[in-house]
Amino acid sequence: MGKDVIIALDFESREKALGFLDRFAGEARKPFVKIGMELYYAEGPAIVREVKARGHKIFLDLKLHDIPNTVKKAMAVLSNLDVDMVNLHAAGTRAMMEAALEGVTRPDGARPLVIAVTQLTSTSQERMASDLLIERPLDQVVLHYAKCAAQAGLDGVVCSPLEAGTVHDACGSGFVTVTPGVRFADGDVGDQVRVTTPAKARETGSDYIVVGRPITQAEDPVAAYRRCVEEFVG
Repeated sequence: MGKDVIIALDFESREKALGFLDRFAGEARKPFVKIGMELYYAEGPAIVREVKARGHKIFLDLKLHDIPNTVKKAMAVLSNLDVDMVNLHAAGTRAMMEAALEGVTRPDGARPLVIAVTQLTSTSQERMASDLLIERPLDQVVLHYAKCAAQAGLDGVVCSPLEAGTVHDACGSGFVTVTPGVRFADGDVGDQVRVTTPAKARETGSDYIVVGRPITQAEDPVAAYRRCVEEFVG
């Protein structure tokens, strides 16, 4: 499995998202992109199909979290969009994750990569304890959620780059780590708490890094993307 940079298309409209992607028309390989709640809720499944038709791989980041039967049915619908990666919250329990896999798998056995969110990179130890009443150390919680996802048959997890190495140690090198919270060394961390650079994410074992504002809000997004790929992929 090769490493890759995923650009977060955190835009509120089709026009802005496609206008941004137009800037990459000259690239030999279309960037892997993430479509999250903001863009999906604004434009619906049509935007997924349109971006896919342009030749981009897509990580559909909707973070499903509900009772197992509801998630199973939702995943069955999402499987028709032919995305490459989709996620849910590991906190929904192993039964929910197993149901999600069942729902997203097509009759021919094909399906996208299914990954579970462990803890958001905006979550600190203090917030986890005070807001969620989880007293265990954050790294232990992330690792436990990752193990549950692996046991449920999922392909990997979303975690901080700081946790990617320990997740691989516990769940195997083939268990995918998708890591947001990546910023350039000379950039602003924004609302993220557990962050690192593309180069450091490479060192710690991330398989995919998700990068939004450092690319989408750069003066030259294509140059920022190329820099990110160079630092992470080499």
